[in-house]
Amino acid sequence: MPGTSDADLARDITAQASTAAGAEAELCRRFTTRIRLYGLRHLRDDQAAWDLVQDVLVTVLKALRSGRLRAPEELGSFVLGTCRLIVVNQKRGGSRRAEMIASFGDGFAQTVEPSSFAAGDLDKLRACLERLAERDRTIVMLTFYAEQTAQEIARSLATTEGNVRVVRHRALVRLLACVESTPPHEVRG
Repeated sequence: MPGTSDADLARDITAQASTAAGAEAELCRRFTTRIRLYGLRHLRDDQAAWDLVQDVLVTVLKALRSGRLRAPEELGSFVLGTCRLIVVNQKRGGSRRAEMIASFGDGFAQTVEPSSFAAGDLDKLRACLERLAERDRTIVMLTFYAEQTAQEIARSLATTEGNVRVVRHRALVRLLACVESTPPHEVRG
């Protein structure tokens, strides 16, 4: 597959040929670095750049599988255009995220009953929440404080449901690791 043109890869995926799985893997390999660099340049955050890679590749593969790309020889332009569109949507959602954090940020930790935690656990949870990236913290708060579904969160943050689920999962793993590993004297500092 490495010697195959981008257009041929696109045609194989669209035609769902026997080589489509290999073509999809090769397409992902070819464009991952370019998409990530685009994300780093425009989003200035490594995690956001990796999320962009995921969103763009899923969008492009769905478009190819459904035959929505009419000119396979313009695959590179289609990928770049998809990058631009997703970044613009994320930036639009940035002001909405800030409003949500302002609205829910202070109240989140206060909704937890202090009596249900051992001494220092509430402070540890607050400190660990503050260590999460803004986007991760927002998704966790909207999930558990505002009790929104992944679909509702995706709509309000201008992203996909899949992205919300991935970000939430990674954030909860980091939050759990932080809560379990951070000694109380380090949290207060």
